[in-house]
Parts: sequence; structure tokens; C-alpha cells
Amino acid sequence: MIAHDVAPGVIGITQASTNCYLVEADDGLTFVDAGLPRTWALADQAVRESSHTWADVSAIVLTHAHFDHLGFAARAQREHGVEVWVHEGDLRIAKHPYGYHPGRPRLLYPLKHPRAIRHLAAMTAAGALRVKGVPRVRTFGDGDMLQVPGHPHVIATPGHTDGHCALHLPDREVIFTGDGLVTLDPYTGRTGPRIVARAGTHDGERAVESLEVMALTNAAIVLPGHGEPWTAGVADAVRRAWREGAA
Repeated sequence: MIAHDVAPGVIGITQASTNCYLVEADDGLTFVDAGLPRTWALADQAVRESSHTWADVSAIVLTHAHFDHLGFAARAQREHGVEVWVHEGDLRIAKHPYGYHPGRPRLLYPLKHPRAIRHLAAMTAAGALRVKGVPRVRTFGDGDMLQVPGHPHVIATPGHTDGHCALHLPDREVIFTGDGLVTLDPYTGRTGPRIVARAGTHDGERAVESLEVMALTNAAIVLPGHGEPWTAGVADAVRRAWREGAA
């Protein structure tokens, strides 16, 4: 699914309960995250519907390097020379997307949370088990203002992964929260603002602590890695996520 104007100048792309975004700017296009491998067709459609070509795509900036956010990054780099950016804390995962350790074993989660099964099955069908690492990446750190279209401001939000970050566009009052703050947890099927369950989160306590720095942006629109956009403001989303804690 492609949703135009989920925020000013931002196109939302959703497949298998997983989101990525295309940011339009005067100097070109930036993808925030790269979905799953089969998201490629939707990504290509979104570029064309924005009246651009892949030559105008300057970067894919990752909120983190888990397989379901890295999906078409290697292909975009290989076929179109798109630069892939990742926080230095997730450099290893970007190259080896299955080489990370969740906070809890994930095998029992579908049994405990049967609502999750359709989300996890859809992700598998969309290529979740065959994501390729990215051999060449550019790294950034906390507080950086990236020199890519849209000029996102990096806010380190570790917990989901060591190098997880949120990306803030102050001029558009938008924050991309990746899996640090979602409105759908694919591991439980629960909806509403929350962090992802420990089946997908490395350090749940740290992830909860990282919510505070997202709230400080006071962004009006939250664009998460999973689930619908939240338009009641990031502070409200964070308050609700705090109540939920780490599943």
C-alpha cells in the first residue's frame, strides 16, 4: 500500500505490516528504512508517482538495521548506486542482518499471541528470511544532521537495537520512530503506541528509557516502523507507550 502525504512531503509505503517512507525535498528523495525484499515494487512505484526517477534518490537512511527495515537496501545500492546510511551502533547488523540477539526467545510468541501469526506470516511471504546485508554503508552518530534530502536530525534511541535511532524533521513536525515506538507490535498483534516486544527488542528497559528523548522533540506526527501514523503528537504517544512497558 502507498499512502501519499502521511506527513508534509512524505509518502508512506506499507507491506506485511512493515512501513518505510519516501521523503520528498527540493534536492531529491530520501527513503527512511527499506521494508522487506518484496517492498521493492511498491518503492519503485512510489518513486515514479512522485514524478522522479531512482537517479533522484540520494539515500536510504535506516532507523535500525533489522532485516524487516533493510529489505531492498542492497538492491537499491547495487542497481542504482543509492547510499545507505546507518547509525554506527548498527553497522554490524547492516552487513549481517540476522546476527543479532533479541531480549527473549521468539519461538513461543505466536503461541502466546495468536494475533501475531498473520503479521509474521505476511512478513515471511514478503521475504523476511532472505534479506541481504549491505556491503557498503555510511555511518552517523547521535545529533548529526544528515546531508541528504530532508536533512533528518538523528536522535539516538537505543534499546530495540544498540544503534536504533529516531529521525526528526523539525520543519515538518515529523518524527520517524522506527521500532523504538510503534502503533502495531508484529510479535503480539497489539495496537496502539508501544515498544516492540522483547522477541524483537534487544533491551526492553533501555527502549522504554529512550522514549523520553523522542517526546522532547514535541513532533506533531509520529511515523512508526509498524502500524498507522500517530497524529496526536509524540508526547501523547510516549505517555501511552510508557504505560504499556516492555512486553
